[in-house]
Amino acid sequence: MGRPDEAERLASEVLKANRGNIAAAQILGRALLMQNRIAEAIAPLEKAARRSEDPVVETLLGNALASAGRSGEAIEQLRLATARRPPYPPAFAELGGQLGKLGRIEESIATFESGLTLARGDTDLLMGLGYLRLKINDRATARSLFLQVQAAEPRRIDVLSALANVMALDGEYAAAADLYRRVLALRPNDAMMHYNLGKCLLELGERDAGEAALRTAASAGLQMAGGAVAALSAAPHGRFFLRPSAAVNFLRVKPV
Repeated sequence: MGRPDEAERLASEVLKANRGNIAAAQILGRALLMQNRIAEAIAPLEKAARRSEDPVVETLLGNALASAGRSGEAIEQLRLATARRPPYPPAFAELGGQLGKLGRIEESIATFESGLTLARGDTDLLMGLGYLRLKINDRATARSLFLQVQAAEPRRIDVLSALANVMALDGEYAAAADLYRRVLALRPNDAMMHYNLGKCLLELGERDAGEAALRTAASAGLQMAGGAVAALSAAPHGRFFLRPSAAVNFLRVKPV
């Protein structure tokens, strides 16, 4: 319900009465992480992990350790979580994600794949593996993975966006634009989706609609405005601005 401070208070009260309550320790750790109080979250999660060998707690602890910059300990903890049976798919997703952040792409891919052998069809693992395949430009495999997720969860926003990105990279701008519109129907204020839609529409020759989408994206701030100017310049029959003020005026960016 978005009230981590209250969750923290209640979990702390339970732990005062029963220090061995694993569920309360898990809730406390999660509530502290939600408040970005990383160092405080580690201690109760470490105690709970030692007592329980619970992969849920171990995965939370791995996340906290990684957030604290203790990547080696995080990887070790997450490997313990992935060894538990029955398998806990989020542990594989967290380990794979952390390995990916460290640039250990092959290990990351292997982690997601091993998770999927134990939890076939898990959509979060399919998404994670799809992103990795896209990162190494294996677009065909990424598309196949994303399509599996879409078949299971057709309104899932991240898979619609991911599929659209693959299609745009493959030059399928009309199909990509349709998916970006579907995302925007669910999340109308997403500046990045307006930006991506605008780029596709410009590639399709729909100049007015594309510029309108980029103008909407640029309204989110100067960083998006810079991307919008670059997209306008790169598009077929694009626009070029001799002065920054001309670009600002065209995109109607409000000064900071």
